[in-house]
Amino acid sequence: MSELKTATRTQLPSVSARGRLVPASPIRKLAPFAEEAKLKGVHVYHLNIGQPDIETPAVMREQLKLISEKTYEYTPSAGTKAYVDSIRKYYAGLGIPLGTDEVLGTTGGSEALQFAFLACADSGDEILIAEPFYTNYRAFAAIAGLEMVPLLSRGEDGFHLPPREEWEEALTSRTKIVVITNPNNPTGTIYAREELEMIAGFCRDHGLFLISDEVYREFVYDGARAVSALTLSGMSDLVIVVDSLSKRYSACGIRLGALCTRNKAIFEAVLHMAQGRLSPPGLAQAIAPAAASLGPDFYDGVVSEYQKRRDILYEGLTRIPGVFLRKPEGAFYFIARLPVEDTEDFARWLLTDFSLEGGTVMLAPAAGFYVTEGRGLNEVRIAYVLKGDDLLQAVKILAAALPAYQKARGLRD
Repeated sequence: MSELKTATRTQLPSVSARGRLVPASPIRKLAPFAEEAKLKGVHVYHLNIGQPDIETPAVMREQLKLISEKTYEYTPSAGTKAYVDSIRKYYAGLGIPLGTDEVLGTTGGSEALQFAFLACADSGDEILIAEPFYTNYRAFAAIAGLEMVPLLSRGEDGFHLPPREEWEEALTSRTKIVVITNPNNPTGTIYAREELEMIAGFCRDHGLFLISDEVYREFVYDGARAVSALTLSGMSDLVIVVDSLSKRYSACGIRLGALCTRNKAIFEAVLHMAQGRLSPPGLAQAIAPAAASLGPDFYDGVVSEYQKRRDILYEGLTRIPGVFLRKPEGAFYFIARLPVEDTEDFARWLLTDFSLEGGTVMLAPAAGFYVTEGRGLNEVRIAYVLKGDDLLQAVKILAAALPAYQKARGLRD
């Protein structure tokens, strides 16, 4: 018996299959190289991650100072009444009425997505999605045991949705969910109502849930408008909308989001999951309702600033030989094609081997935003979340880095 115990102790348990399937984030995987560059005194311009440098609204920061409770207690699992009502008021301002049993507070949009995946499908089921897509969906799907079935969207088409016949071809008996991101991360595309009606018809005809990630709803440019899936006809029982305060109010660190659905069974299932994790962040919910006092001027100013940043990068990068991108319509990201074969190698080289005037740029290699092997190898996702002067310098660095990299790798004389 003692020999058996001794033998057992020497056998290390293996990581679960689920754990092995969760991919590393292409947004953060090169972070150690960025930290090493900073230790060498190199200034790193972070275009890899959607962390805005715009201040969180003062009314929210001031609200934090007014919290007087001496014990930070659990809140209701679905969120405090004040927070849920603030989300309902926000949607009512968009002409979308929602009841108290149709909005659930979550720990960021990420938890809302994870809850939605778990509530709408069983292990082994499939999600249809146009690629490239927000890379963390891959992690959420792996955790839920779901398979992502990609349909290709193309940069030459502005990354708009593939036609319905391609969705029909991808459909199987295991398909349970369609996921869209509108406005889109990572492409900056805004889907027109006609595209959304096409997807809605597809979901209605086949009884599929439509999960719509709408966290960038305010970030639309050139007079465009983002249409919420909650306004699509005949979809009340099929739509789940994921929302977040992170980008809308430049408050990524408070980790507060929401899941909205009119499907009572889905809401109840998600509520039970929420009860299992007890409650969303209490301090975040205490300050979030203060955002309701922000008027249209706040959104107009933020959107105008991001449009200027978009234009700086678009105009600068399109002047660099070999770089291709379409002008993004919304959010604050785009996918750019670079004149290199392996953008992960290029992104790493930027951090380890190159600097200009004391600075370098961090990019997110785009292969991780695809499921299909081999796609996105010559693309990067860029986030235009830095002030204009920083973006101009980033363009200058990239313009010098690309030919230097090509020469270093023997791709040119």
